[in-house]
Amino acid sequence: MKVAVLRFPGTNCEFDTQYAFEKLGHETELVWHEKETLPSDIDMVVVPGGFSYGDYLRSGAIARFSPVMKAVTKYANDGGTVLGICNGFQILTEAGLLPGALKRNNNLHFISKHQTLRVENNDNAFLKQCEVGEVLNIPIAHADGNYYIDDEGLEKLEANGQVLLRYCDEEGNRVVVNGSVTSIAGICNEKKNVFGLMPHPERALESILGSEDGLKMLKGFGA
Repeated sequence: MKVAVLRFPGTNCEFDTQYAFEKLGHETELVWHEKETLPSDIDMVVVPGGFSYGDYLRSGAIARFSPVMKAVTKYANDGGTVLGICNGFQILTEAGLLPGALKRNNNLHFISKHQTLRVENNDNAFLKQCEVGEVLNIPIAHADGNYYIDDEGLEKLEANGQVLLRYCDEEGNRVVVNGSVTSIAGICNEKKNVFGLMPHPERALESILGSEDGLKMLKGFGA
């Protein structure tokens, strides 16, 4: 599998993401935001974490207008697999590729720590290696991770199995981490080819760093 990893001014997780997929045996290519096309031989696009354009306007709001995002939108609409991690999740919501929006954390502070997550749905490429109800330990690092969607939108997410991950305690009980609606930490689109999550699976690859659960999440794309 070949993975394209986007780079914007301010992106800081592109090399972590590249390392993660290469550790899983995949070929990767970094793609600068000014490119108007994606490599023709890719199997997946990842929009990594990092403060694209310094988050000066609103997280992901400027990156959404970068030339490469037109190509990403077409790729996704044609059925291509797209994953957005943290700032990448924010960019995908701003681009309209995922429903809802990411707001400032309810405590108005940047949060950086390991956080347990419960797998809500595994009927998708991303989490098919995980079990529903499984608790994973994945780092989070964000100031604008408060996921919001209205009641009607939330009903659609639940009905379509689009809620992928929720923040929880070690026993799997929901917890409030940043104010996200029903503690949502990750979602996908209706076609289940576009995925977004606030936690950083690319930072959970080595037991010496606290967790290898990120490998289990990312393995699904190549299985």
